[in-house]
Amino acid sequence: MSDRNTRKQHGGPARPARSKLEQFFANPTDTPLADAFTSKGAVHPFVGMQPVPQPRWNAVWNEIAAIPRTGKSVAYIHIPFCENHCLFCGFYQNAWRKDAGPTYVDMVVNEMRRSKDQIWQSKGPIHAVYFGGGTPSALDAPQLAQLLKAVHKYLPLAPDCEITVEGRIHNFTDAKIKACLDNGANRISIGVQTFKERLRNRMGRKAGRAQIIKFLQSLVETDRATVVIDLIYGFPEQSLEDWENDVKTAISTGIHGIDLYSLNLIGSTPLVTAIEKGKFEMPPEMSEKGEYYRRGTRMMHDARWQGISSTHWRRDTRERNFYNLMVKSGANCLAFGSGAGGLLNGYSFRNDGNLESYMTKAMAGEKTFSFLMKQPDEHALFNRIKGEMELGRLNVTWLAEQCGDKWDSAISPLIRQWGSCGLLTYDGDWIDLTLAGRFWQVTMTVSLLEWIKLTLAQQIAA
Repeated sequence: MSDRNTRKQHGGPARPARSKLEQFFANPTDTPLADAFTSKGAVHPFVGMQPVPQPRWNAVWNEIAAIPRTGKSVAYIHIPFCENHCLFCGFYQNAWRKDAGPTYVDMVVNEMRRSKDQIWQSKGPIHAVYFGGGTPSALDAPQLAQLLKAVHKYLPLAPDCEITVEGRIHNFTDAKIKACLDNGANRISIGVQTFKERLRNRMGRKAGRAQIIKFLQSLVETDRATVVIDLIYGFPEQSLEDWENDVKTAISTGIHGIDLYSLNLIGSTPLVTAIEKGKFEMPPEMSEKGEYYRRGTRMMHDARWQGISSTHWRRDTRERNFYNLMVKSGANCLAFGSGAGGLLNGYSFRNDGNLESYMTKAMAGEKTFSFLMKQPDEHALFNRIKGEMELGRLNVTWLAEQCGDKWDSAISPLIRQWGSCGLLTYDGDWIDLTLAGRFWQVTMTVSLLEWIKLTLAQQIAA
C-alpha cells in the first residue's frame, strides 16, 4: 500500500557497524544508477538504538508518556487482516474473518478511549493519521465509520490533519467509501502495484485492469479526497514496456499521487518460495532496477508531476504526503492496534503482532508492547538527515556544524566520494542527489548514519 514501507518503521536490525570509511564508499563506475552499490539498505534503520529490558517497559513508558510531545506528531491505526496473502507481501498477519472485525475495532477504540486524557495522547496536535494494514478496507462500512469517529473524538487532530485509509479495490465497496468520506477521511491509498492482469493474477491481486481504472476514476470524480496509488517495479516477468504502461495508465486515471516502489524480495514471502521452486523467473537484479526507476521518473517529469520524495510524485498540491514524510523525519507516532509501530519522545515501540496476545492484553487494560527501544542520543540529528535525504537534499553546512572537528577528517570525505561517483552535486550550503543518488538514497542514508554514529562514538571514547 501507499505507505507500507513507511509504516513498518521498526522492522529489522541495522547492519553491523564497520570500522573503515571505505566500506561506505560507492563503487567508482560510469553507470552509478546501476552499479553504485550492490544492495539497498533498510527503510528505517535501527542505527544506534538500544532495547529496553522488558521488566522496565512500564516504568520507561510512564516516564516518557508524562512528557508533552514536541515537534510534529502523527498517528497510525493498524488493521491486521487480509483476505489473501499476496505473493510478494511480507506484512501478512491474519486471515480475514468477518466476525473478527467488530471485536477488533472495539479493542482499538477502547485503546484510544482509555488514554484520551493522558498527556502523551491529549497534548499536541496530530498532523496526519494513517489507517494501514493488512487491509483496512476488509472491515465493514460501520466499523470503518466507528474507527474514524473515534479518531476525531479521542485524538487532538490539527485542523488540516491528513487522514488516510488504504485498501484494495475488490473489497472497497461504495458503502465503505462513503463511510470513510462521510467520517472525515480525506486521502485514499490504493495498492495497485501493477495494471498487468496476468501478473496481478499470479501475485494474488483480484481486481482486473478495467475494474481498477473505473474505480480510480470514479473515486477521483467524487472530488472529496486525495487519491494515491502504489506501483511496483522489478516483479518477475515484468518487462520495461510493462512498467511504462503501468505508469502511463496511472497518470491517465486522474489520481493525485503515485509511489514508484522497487520490489523488495522478503525471505518469508510466498513469492520467494515460488521462485525457488521454479514457478517464477528471478526478478531483475539491482543493477537492472535502476533503469525501471529512470524510466518511471522520466515519465513523471514529462507529465509535469512534482517529485516530493525519492519515491513519491504528485499531480498537484492536493496531495501532501504528510504521514510518509513526517514518519521518515522522526515525528512522534501514536500507534494503536495489533502490530502497529510507533515512536514517542525518543523511544520506538511496536504493539504485539500476535492477535490473540494483543487482545488479551488490551482487554486487561495493559500496554500491548512487543518491544520498546531507546533511540540513540543523536536521534534529532539522524532524523533531520533522514528527512532531508528523503527529499533528495542535505544541508552540509548545518551537518558540518553538528559534526565539529570530525567533519573534515571523517564525514566530508564520504560525501565527496559519493559526489565523485555521480550520486550528488553541490549547490552552496546544500548537496542535491542526482537521479542515481535518489535511486540509492536509502542505502546512502543508512551508510551516512552508521558512519556518523561510529565516528562520534570514537570521538567520545578518545
